Amino acid sequence: MTVSSKPRVVVFNRSYWPDVEATGQLLTELLEDLSDDFDVEVIAGQPNAVASSEAYQSTGTEVHNGVKITRIRHTQFSKHSFVGRVINLVTFTVSAAWISLTRQRPDVVVTETDPFLLAFVGRWFQWRHRAKFVVYLQDIYPDIAVAVGKLREGWISRCVRSLLFRVYRQADCVVVLSRDMERTCREYGVPADVLRVIPNWADTTRVQPHKVENSFRKRYQLEDTFLVMYSGNMGLAHRLAPILDAANQLRDHPQVCFAFVGDGARREELASAAAMRRLTNIRFFPYQPRELLSQSLSAADVHLISMQPEATGLLMPSKLYGILASGSAVIALANPQSELAELILQREVGYVCDPQTPDGGAERLAYVINFLAGHAAEVRVMGQNARRVAEAEFDRSIQTARFAAMLNEILGTAPSQKPFAIPQRPATSLDITQPEGV
Repeated sequence: MTVSSKPRVVVFNRSYWPDVEATGQLLTELLEDLSDDFDVEVIAGQPNAVASSEAYQSTGTEVHNGVKITRIRHTQFSKHSFVGRVINLVTFTVSAAWISLTRQRPDVVVTETDPFLLAFVGRWFQWRHRAKFVVYLQDIYPDIAVAVGKLREGWISRCVRSLLFRVYRQADCVVVLSRDMERTCREYGVPADVLRVIPNWADTTRVQPHKVENSFRKRYQLEDTFLVMYSGNMGLAHRLAPILDAANQLRDHPQVCFAFVGDGARREELASAAAMRRLTNIRFFPYQPRELLSQSLSAADVHLISMQPEATGLLMPSKLYGILASGSAVIALANPQSELAELILQREVGYVCDPQTPDGGAERLAYVINFLAGHAAEVRVMGQNARRVAEAEFDRSIQTARFAAMLNEILGTAPSQKPFAIPQRPATSLDITQPEGV
C-alpha cells in the first residue's frame, strides 16, 4: 500500500457534492483544487437537493475528482420544521464524531458550519491527534440564529456562544469571509493573528456571461422582459418581503418580470404570498443544474441580493460572486455601511437600497428597477464592470490558492499571508439618493 507524502487534511461539513446548496458547491471546488497538493478527505452527509444526473454513494467511501468522500448517515427531516432541523444537526454531529474515531491522524482538521457544532468535533480531533485545527466560518452562530429570529437571546445563546468562541480561540486559524465577520470575531476575543479573511468565489471559466440568445430566457419565454432575478437560497437570513412589495408597485410595468430561482425555508411562503396578491409579474423556478448555471445567472438583466441588516457581520452572501461572473448588474437590500454595500458601490456594479426604512426598502427598490428598465446602457456597463471584478479579484483559482497558502502557513511551509481588503476609493456616482439622470 502506497502512503501519500502529501499533508493529510480531513474536512467536516454536511453539504458536499452533489448537493446544490452554495456551501456544498464551494467546498467541493475548494477541496478538488486542494487535492493537487494535499491528501484530502471530507466527512459529508446526505444532500438536501441534487440537480444532477451524476451517480454518488449515499453512504460509505468513494473518490470523486481527487477527493476521498466518506458519507455518513443522519436524519433528514424537512428544513421547514425547526425541531426537525435541530434533530438533523445533532444526528449529523454525533455521526461525525463517531466516524472520527476511525480516522487516521491528519496534519490538519477543518470544520465548516453545516452544522456549527462541528467545531467541537474538530477541537476534540485536534486534541486527540495533536493536529492543526482550522475553523472555516461561512456564518457565525448562534448570532445568526438570533438575528433571523430562530433563537432568542438568552442563557442558551450565551452559553453556546461562549463555548464556540472558546473553541475558536484555541484554533490555529479561523477563516472568515469578510472584514465585517472578522470584526465580529475580534469583538468576541478571537486573536487578530489567528483570523484570515478569504472571500468566497465564482469559477469564472464555468460561469460566463451569456446575454445574447440565452437558453433560460428562451425556455421560459422571457425574451422580451426586463428580468429581475433572485437566485439561490430563500432562507431566513434574507429579507424577501420588500421584493414582493416592489413587484406589487411595478405590477403594471409592461416589461419588468421578477424571477425567484432556487429553494429554501421561505420559498413556499413567498409563492403563497405572491399568489394571494395576484402578482403575475413574479415567477418561481427550481434550482438549475450546475451545467446550466451560466445560462440561468446570465438571463437576468439585474440580480437581487437581500440580507437582513441584523445579519451584517455574521455572513457574506456567496451568491454575489456568481452574479459578478455572469456579467450582471446587482441591487442589494443591505446595510449601507456593510462591506457588501461598499463593494457594490466602489466597483460600480450596481445599487444599494437600505432595508432599514419603514417599508423595508421596497419603494427605493421599485424606483431603481424602474429606472434601470429604461437605461439599458447603464445596465450593460455595470455588467461589464462586474465581470472584470470577478476575474480580477474573486475567481476560484485566486481564493482557493489563498486557502492552500493558509494551510501551508499553519503547517510551517509558507510565509504569513497578507490580509484581503477591498481597495478604498472615493464614493462613485452610484452612491446617490436616486439613480443618476432622474
